[in-house]
Amino acid sequence: MASRHHDIAEDLRHQITTGRIKPGERLPSESRLAGQYKVSTATLRRALTVLQGQGLVEKIHGKGNFVRSPFRKITYVGGWGMLDPRTAADADLRVTVRTTALGARGDLTALLRVPDGCPLTEFLCLSYEGESPHSLARIYVPHDLAPNEVFGDGSSSARMEASFTVPNPPPAEVRETVSARLPTPDEASTLRINSALAVLAITRVAADTAGRVVEAALLVFPGDRVDAVFTTHHVIDQRETQR
Repeated sequence: MASRHHDIAEDLRHQITTGRIKPGERLPSESRLAGQYKVSTATLRRALTVLQGQGLVEKIHGKGNFVRSPFRKITYVGGWGMLDPRTAADADLRVTVRTTALGARGDLTALLRVPDGCPLTEFLCLSYEGESPHSLARIYVPHDLAPNEVFGDGSSSARMEASFTVPNPPPAEVRETVSARLPTPDEASTLRINSALAVLAITRVAADTAGRVVEAALLVFPGDRVDAVFTTHHVIDQRETQR
């Protein structure tokens, strides 16, 4: 029956939403579930894909399918955003940071306004709620501007917040490009989300008063886990007021 996988998904959804199957609980193996519902493994997997797309179930490679705990949303604050302690460094999120030294190439040369091969430091930041990935950021900084301390995997949110502070003076210009799109295969795998779930992708470029780019950040948030707030301040030209 063409809709059989939808019936299975609905039954499992009912068990999850009523608490019969609890958050964090591992579902029976796919072969066992297929036997219970008297369907093929392929049909059972289609049902699980529906639940994964709805954010109710996540598949962890080598471990099985687990019921997801409801994700709470964070607030991305436009203008500096990821480095704001109210967003990625939220006290309830665990953040891992991995650093890599590399040379600018491709789109990075344009974003950072540097020649090909210019030395950069990449900070790959992945935030977690419990054991589930919550958001992803790739932050690129000219090597001479990177923090002196180099982190390894497992850096705490407190350490991240302490090192990624807003410079004084703050950037003279922050340009953000925001788009809603489907995740890349790598993003879907890293964030453990269905490839059909839209993400909010933000490209943020910050420059100092001399026009030098001090940071380029590529931020990715699953669409069901973030609210973005942008505030515009209208500045009145003093010459206009004197007329």
